[in-house]
Amino acid sequence: MKKNLLWRFLLIGFTLMISVVFFLPNTPLFKVMPEWWQKNMPNKGIILGLDLQGGLHLVFEVEGDKAVETSTDRYAFLIKELLTKKKLPADVKKSGPVIEISPSSPEIAAAVKESFPLLDAASSGQALSLRIASKEVTRIKDNAVDQALETIRNRIDQFGVSEPTIHRQGENEIVVQLPGVKDPRRAIELVGKTAQLEFKMVDDESPIAAQLPQSIAPGDEEKILAQFADKIPAGDEILFEKKVNRETGVATKFPILLKKQAALTGNLLSEAKVSLDSRFSEPYVSISFNAEGARLFEEVTGANVKKRMAIILDNSIYSAPVIQEKIAGGNAQITGSFSMEDAKDLSIVLKAGALPAPLKMLQNVTVGPSLGEDSIAAGAMAGMIGTLLVVVFMIVYYRLSGVIADFALFLNIVLLFGAMASLNATLTLPGIAGVILAIGMAVDSNVLMFERIRDELRAGKPPRSAVDSGYHKAFWTIFDSHVTTLITAAVLFQFGTGPIKGFAVTLSLGVIINLYTALIGTKAIFDLVHSRRDVKTLSI
Repeated sequence: MKKNLLWRFLLIGFTLMISVVFFLPNTPLFKVMPEWWQKNMPNKGIILGLDLQGGLHLVFEVEGDKAVETSTDRYAFLIKELLTKKKLPADVKKSGPVIEISPSSPEIAAAVKESFPLLDAASSGQALSLRIASKEVTRIKDNAVDQALETIRNRIDQFGVSEPTIHRQGENEIVVQLPGVKDPRRAIELVGKTAQLEFKMVDDESPIAAQLPQSIAPGDEEKILAQFADKIPAGDEILFEKKVNRETGVATKFPILLKKQAALTGNLLSEAKVSLDSRFSEPYVSISFNAEGARLFEEVTGANVKKRMAIILDNSIYSAPVIQEKIAGGNAQITGSFSMEDAKDLSIVLKAGALPAPLKMLQNVTVGPSLGEDSIAAGAMAGMIGTLLVVVFMIVYYRLSGVIADFALFLNIVLLFGAMASLNATLTLPGIAGVILAIGMAVDSNVLMFERIRDELRAGKPPRSAVDSGYHKAFWTIFDSHVTTLITAAVLFQFGTGPIKGFAVTLSLGVIINLYTALIGTKAIFDLVHSRRDVKTLSI
């Protein structure tokens, strides 16, 4: 008996010590701990949610129509390739959501319908009109939201925000909550950047290229595009490269005539990382292609030696170097007037991948830390008052046994916060409610057991037998109620979002720890008392 009792107290002491170690980072004491402790021991603790420490709340709309437009462009390109391969002469043009083939023929119509069953076809005179089927349009839009959700999550994970909340809302909206973000502008740009990387050949051979001004001031882009709108050759476009003078800091833009068709795109990237230029120690982004991308990059550079290739991100030219020789190995550089922070963000969005469709910001709310401080203070005050009332009630109603129950309550709170800290769980206002509910359940378990013990004492059993019998009879009632609560918490965690999950986590931990403290903690103290002396009466 004594050996069994010793092991129970050692187990309680060990779990208390571990809980304190994990929760220590949330206390001022952690800052005065030795440096080796801060480096080698747990140093994160419980993370405060958006409603407690402030941060950023964003709501984006995924522009699914743009994803459909991109798919239509891709179908138009594939149809051109198909007709060229089958040697079927025809002009393929895209007009909004419609692809027109003229002149059409039965052979062309049959070949297109066979190769692209997801396109609806309609003949009009000598032309064949194609558009993506309505079911496929719905699938593309839905898939764009799912892809955007995953891309945003990957970007934020690399950005380093602790415990972000990212979930879908409605048909085409994404909610992003970033607790503790200190630079909202940077976070918004990182999340919302489409990051469509393209490599396009510069059309220096066109007469229009020589007519473009050498440089323009930022803001004059629309004027240049309007001036040359009717002169741009079919299949070409004008984009702008921005350069910043290192000495003066003055920005200048350079209009460049490019081929519209991308020679290579960023979906073939395998790596993107920040490097430093050996001459000026300026950051740039070094990129590597996968096997297919490396092969295409070698082919494109080999076929265009002494020509310029523009590196474009979201329709902005970052650089347009001259290809000196065929480049094997699939490595390239994106240079520009980068700060280290800009280069890091660019590498993050390139590694995470491009968004399948642009995002339109619907809501941008910055939650100030003062709200968090007020919420924490109010929640802490509610918790302390509730706990104090429970402690006093248990002592008044159950006397010395109530003191034992209060010990179990203290043990429950310490273990609960220690467990949350070990999981680096996010504490939100609903989470605080879950903690308070767990405290109430801890008391409820002891009340059930104490009332059973009272019944046994009234039946004439001695204190020790009454305690053993009371615990035994109350066990399954307590176990069943806790299991059903745990099932509810599991459902909340599975289907809930954000703060609801926080509530579910604290409730689940509270239920598990409560079983431990109620059935092991208080029972160990009763057994200790009875092992020391022969108890004639029990203060309950």
